[in-house]
Amino acid sequence: MSLSKKVAIVGVDESDQIGICEGKTSLTLHAEAARNALRDAGIDKSEVDFLGTAGASIMQLAEYLGIQPSYLDGTSVGGSSFVIQVEHAAAAIDAGICNVALITHGEMGYSARRGRASRGGGPGRYADPEAPMVQFEMPYGVGGPPSVYAMAAMRHMHQYGTTHEQLAEIAVATRKWAQLNPKAYVRDPLSIDDVLSSKWIAYPLHLYDCCLVTDAGGACVIVSAERARQLEKKPVYVLGSGEAMTHQSMLNSPDLTQTPARYSGERAFKMAGLTPNDIDVVEVYDSFTYTALVTVEELGFCEKGEGGPFLSDQRSAPGGDFPMNTNGGGLSYTHPGMYGMFLIIEAVRQLRGECADRQVADARTALVNGTGGSLSTTGTLILGVD
Repeated sequence: MSLSKKVAIVGVDESDQIGICEGKTSLTLHAEAARNALRDAGIDKSEVDFLGTAGASIMQLAEYLGIQPSYLDGTSVGGSSFVIQVEHAAAAIDAGICNVALITHGEMGYSARRGRASRGGGPGRYADPEAPMVQFEMPYGVGGPPSVYAMAAMRHMHQYGTTHEQLAEIAVATRKWAQLNPKAYVRDPLSIDDVLSSKWIAYPLHLYDCCLVTDAGGACVIVSAERARQLEKKPVYVLGSGEAMTHQSMLNSPDLTQTPARYSGERAFKMAGLTPNDIDVVEVYDSFTYTALVTVEELGFCEKGEGGPFLSDQRSAPGGDFPMNTNGGGLSYTHPGMYGMFLIIEAVRQLRGECADRQVADARTALVNGTGGSLSTTGTLILGVD
């Protein structure tokens, strides 16, 4: 059975502070974001009976927030987790299992790394000696996200002729959106030459091809469509949704130039009864410029291999005809490690008309696509307003 328009997102917000949050913890960021999103929805915490999060102990979070939910969702598959959890919440609400879903995120991406470094430790992300990636990939130079995403980008460049300049176009366009967002962490002007002259992180990715590393929290609140129409703010309906996974490690990817978005996106569009031509605003994961480029292809906004030309000439920048990552994205706004929650927040704000200088005129539909792991998992949402 279709979940289309059965639920609506009625509250979104970030933590009180994003960027560098000294003196706070990830739980603090969860709590601030939860409070702010519930206040935005006009719903009391006592009504929450679905709690979702990723990367944190959901039991510890529920206790910290003072919530005793009847439905728990700890799906943790990287940056797509929160987007996927919206679909899970929709299914639970439609089934009558719960009424008010709260999904939260809080991550000290910058401060936690700095703390480990000051103690003489490394990032500590891939430390399990039994993990296949640690045993069979890292000894050969395949390590963290920059190295594996660089490999995928290099293959795309070889196979389709994608250029450094085309990747740089994405970073520059995204920075222009960030300059219109007071909450964006980086708002300095950025040119294509700036991107191309920045230091290499992992060829072919320059520094400005890579996302920020920040502290941040965010949350969203979901209720039935009937309940949403009783609240003060404009409901943002979930018109379509889909989730997919094809692999864990990049070396086991079926195709380095593809992502599971081709499957989650197809399901979301089918449920919504829409096509890429019907979408007004696009919010896609941009852990790297390549992530955004390949996702646009996989979702069907252009032909396979044509993402570079499609996004050239600042087409996705303010004033362009393909508004994408309108808050400044993970490249310039914030990126604490798992970014999908902030895609949802921005899409809802755009559809409500709350984005001031960066508002996309007459936006009625938005696509959200979160990506997790090594282009491993995706969650796609099609959102809309009456």
